[in-house]
Amino acid sequence: MGAVEVRDGFVALYGAAPDGIWSAPGRVNLIGEHTDYNDGFVMPFALPHTAVAAVSRRTDGVLRLHSADISGDAVELRLDELRPESDKEWTAYVAGVVWALREAGHPVTGADIHLASTVPSGGGLSSSAALEVVVALALNDLYELGLERWQLARLCQRAENVYVGAPTGIMDQTASACCEDGHALFLDTRDLAQKQIPFDLAAEGMRLLVVDTRVKHAHNEGEYGKRRAGCEQGAAQLGVDALRDIPHDGLDEALARLDDEEVRRLVRHVVTENRRVERVVALLEAGDTRAIGPVLSEGHASLRDDFQVSCRELDLVVDTAVAAGALGARMTGGGFGGSAIVLVEAADVAAIGKAVEEAFAAAGLTAPRVFEAVPSPGARRLDPAV
Repeated sequence: MGAVEVRDGFVALYGAAPDGIWSAPGRVNLIGEHTDYNDGFVMPFALPHTAVAAVSRRTDGVLRLHSADISGDAVELRLDELRPESDKEWTAYVAGVVWALREAGHPVTGADIHLASTVPSGGGLSSSAALEVVVALALNDLYELGLERWQLARLCQRAENVYVGAPTGIMDQTASACCEDGHALFLDTRDLAQKQIPFDLAAEGMRLLVVDTRVKHAHNEGEYGKRRAGCEQGAAQLGVDALRDIPHDGLDEALARLDDEEVRRLVRHVVTENRRVERVVALLEAGDTRAIGPVLSEGHASLRDDFQVSCRELDLVVDTAVAAGALGARMTGGGFGGSAIVLVEAADVAAIGKAVEEAFAAAGLTAPRVFEAVPSPGARRLDPAV
């Protein structure tokens, strides 16, 4: 749904034109999974799929929220009654941003918000971060808060961690807020240092497919939190602030100091995954894009075997795609479902997509959703004519 439809929906709901319209994208993470909450490296890029919000200011301490994607009337909340983990619905992601802004001392006095999103929910493509960032950017503009994009990402992460109660890292919100068209974002999650890496697969005769397995995941249901706690335990036992501080060439020595096999596996994944991000950056900067394929597949094996966040459907995508001639493939996102990415030659798109769909049918699984991932712009204000 575009800006015009969202604007018209706002007018129908609230009886007046909005003060503005904004969009924020979902993201695909090319490489660097479960490294962001370990102060490590990630490399996402923005999708063309976006959350779009029409927003107007209010001055009476009231927040009215409505989604075109969910049936029902607008939800009305009072800003002085917002409490962390008090809301288990989609509205928590939006209300949490308002709460986080106010907790940080920013003078937000209310808003009317109408939203629509084309980011697949539960697909590991950061639909929640898109909601958070589009609202944060709108309020930053409308209230002239003067916050930088990285600051908005931090506030959105706080909203998700504290208000929603999901222990996610900073990657998703930063990707949605800061990615650029035609680039992947090399992000150091410790200090939020960024480097935009050109990533134009079409120009080199390749495509990146996203395969949404349609298996839903939820970050705040325990397994994600268990792994984050295990990573923190490993860092504490190794005497470092975060697993980012374990150098790749010191991994064997570090693993030998850990007694718990599960913690050892988590540490091995994070340290090797940080190294994989650095390898992909180097290959892309050297113009050797096809060579990133095996690195993606290595990353999937690590997520499957060491971090143990894959599932039958994600493994089926990766194994089938590689067997059918893909350059590489891996799960993307938090895991336990969601999506996989597949790097393919342009000429092989149809054949590999068909092979994956047939494998799902043969296994008696729900048909996956397959689409091309094109590096797209980050969050921005829209003209209604867009």
